[in-house]
Amino acid sequence: MAAEKKNTGARVAKIFGIDTSRPEGYVPDLNDADYLYVEQEPTVKEYFQEITPSLAQVGHYFYRLFPFLSWIGNYNLTWLTGDLIAGITVGAVVVPQSMAYAKLAALPVEYGLYSSFMGVLIYWFFATSKDITIGPVAVMSQVTGNVVLAVAERAPDIPGHVVASALALITGCIILFLGLARLGWIVEFISLPAICAFMTGSAVNILAGQVPKLMGIPNINTRGRGTHLVIIDTLKGLPNTGIDAALGLTSLFLLYALRAFCSFMAKKQPHRAKMWFIISTLRTAFTILLYTGIAAGIVIKKKNNKYLDLVGTVPSGFQHAGAPQINTTIINAFVSELPAAVIVMLIEHISISKSFGRINNYVIDPSQELVAIGVTNILAPFLGAYPATGSFSRTAIKSKAGVRTPFAGVITAIVVLLALYALTALFFYIPNSALAAVIIHAVGDVITPPQTVFQFWRVAPHEVVIFLAGVLVTVFTNIENGVYVTICTSFVVLIWRLFLSEGRFLGRTRVRTVRQTNSAQASSSDGEGKAKETVTEDEKDFSLRPGFLPVEHEDGSNSEVVVDNPYPGVFVYRFAEGFNYPNASRYLNHLTTVIFKTTRRTDPSLLGKVGDRPWNAAGKRGQLEDNSHLPTLKAIVLDFSAVNNIDATSVQALLDTRSQLDRYAAPDKVDWHFANITSRWTKRGLVAAGFGIRNGPPGRTIFSIAELGGADSAAAAAEAERRRAAEQLKEKHADDIESIGAGSRRSSNKQVALQGLNRPLFHFDLHEAVEAAIANAQLKTP
Repeated sequence: MAAEKKNTGARVAKIFGIDTSRPEGYVPDLNDADYLYVEQEPTVKEYFQEITPSLAQVGHYFYRLFPFLSWIGNYNLTWLTGDLIAGITVGAVVVPQSMAYAKLAALPVEYGLYSSFMGVLIYWFFATSKDITIGPVAVMSQVTGNVVLAVAERAPDIPGHVVASALALITGCIILFLGLARLGWIVEFISLPAICAFMTGSAVNILAGQVPKLMGIPNINTRGRGTHLVIIDTLKGLPNTGIDAALGLTSLFLLYALRAFCSFMAKKQPHRAKMWFIISTLRTAFTILLYTGIAAGIVIKKKNNKYLDLVGTVPSGFQHAGAPQINTTIINAFVSELPAAVIVMLIEHISISKSFGRINNYVIDPSQELVAIGVTNILAPFLGAYPATGSFSRTAIKSKAGVRTPFAGVITAIVVLLALYALTALFFYIPNSALAAVIIHAVGDVITPPQTVFQFWRVAPHEVVIFLAGVLVTVFTNIENGVYVTICTSFVVLIWRLFLSEGRFLGRTRVRTVRQTNSAQASSSDGEGKAKETVTEDEKDFSLRPGFLPVEHEDGSNSEVVVDNPYPGVFVYRFAEGFNYPNASRYLNHLTTVIFKTTRRTDPSLLGKVGDRPWNAAGKRGQLEDNSHLPTLKAIVLDFSAVNNIDATSVQALLDTRSQLDRYAAPDKVDWHFANITSRWTKRGLVAAGFGIRNGPPGRTIFSIAELGGADSAAAAAEAERRRAAEQLKEKHADDIESIGAGSRRSSNKQVALQGLNRPLFHFDLHEAVEAAIANAQLKTP
């Protein structure tokens, strides 16, 4: 059957004129057959076997969808205690915050409570982070509010909560698909400065939009326009400030004062630090309760409230539970906003969960986190919830409160449930100005501090430009535009680095290892013992080794160190950012430009007379005499240590360059040596183009060897048996064995070639490649 398939394939290839023969080069004939190793090419079948999951992997995939199964069996009272404290603490924070964020989403406050309840209740089934808390957040609520108001203009007959629930369901489906497909890595395309820019710009946007509510200034449009315009209108409206400003400003001051006082006391009383931390986390609930009482005292005896802007009636329980309404009219109304909504949810959740994973020494699974967000936002709308994602402030509180497992979310859900059924009558008197203070207090911590921006400048100055661009676009237009600008800028920088990357020509020097030690020496001036660092040079022979540095010292190495060209006409070139179609031409243009400047043609007579030469190779009169002191091109060594894969475009560019340089070096051929290739598929691609093999004269073969197997391998056991036999023989013929051993320099262990000898131009490292290039260059025309 296999033979029939092979014959059929050969006939099809013949019909279409496809040459299926594989390049096979010269394999050296070694005296010691033990060294011989022939490397086999990877096959397409092997590739599909690698990417096709086994039954065990499929089972593991479904098992990983429910991470709680790996720890729920070990749950204990100690964990429960930590989860109770953290869950209740977060619950006391999430109730007032979620109501405030619902206002940002242009929805009644109860929808924030629905989102909080479902977020923390569902997440723990799918969580890989013990700290993250899913629920309403400021930025996502602002985006949702923009969508709700935009749809209200296009389709005023659609209620806002219907739009918000539909948005949650659609975004949840998209994110769930990304998670199930294990595409969590796509978040890595967004750089840290871009995330900080988006968060900072959004925070400024939200802060400016909440000031009119904080001050009780009516008729200020805070949606769908630049933050600077909102600030200008707010300043113009200051004469219209109402009594709400008294409650709003004092509640904001109280929030910051309580936090500062608790932080001060925690430092003053370290043994009570956790107590002060818990008190600090309760400051939001305390402030809302306090100002609810003040507001109630002002208006409770008034039949008509003309003084304060209150939350108003909040229905008890889940009054809006039911299947979310989804139709083409609703989807078409907000489809243009979907990308921004999905990106915001991904950025906030993954960045927060990764940060706290690093802080608390565990690793999250980004794809599984997408599953958690997706399932939460798919199920939550059935109780009336709007889009939810990870919250930074509540996650920080949960982490500091000593949470032990994701089960703490269930405790938080119980707290929210109690608030929904027992406290809704109290919510009537909550001042909207106090909720605005809660929002301002929460999002103020999201703004990137100047120290972080300065750190960006020190690491990569151009990323500060990205940061400022994202902030300015968000501030002067809207959050959605800021999201797109930061994402696109990050992608452009990535592509820019790839397209404009430039390799380095390397030279060789000799380096030796030194060891730095500390020794106590008495000071002659004060007589006190001081630790003094001393440097000891390693005099052992194996310490001295070749080192390869950029010839122009672009890497910052000591410019006083002389870096020599390995051999006249031999060039060593290292790629910087892979070798693929975006940068292949730039790399090779740089390579050929330098080669043409520093070498001469091997046989200029092959060009013929000036009139017979191509127009682009005519040269200048007298140029041959000027170049006579330069060496001819003999070999090129390419360092593939930064290359993970290649493609047809890059290989074709390499072929074109080889043809160009072969004409330049005619009648000789340029040897192409490759070092540090780490991918079998890269080798396969190069061999298909005729690289790595020697088709002409055998030349000199230089390769690296290593001892076969390890200490526990079968080869090592066989070698140990051989040694025991040799020892027994030595006892009988001590004199003969001693003389033979003295004349032998080979290792007693069996050794084999590291690389396939059928690919003699693929080398283990740069040193081997350069030595091989020099050895063969010495055989060529001087």
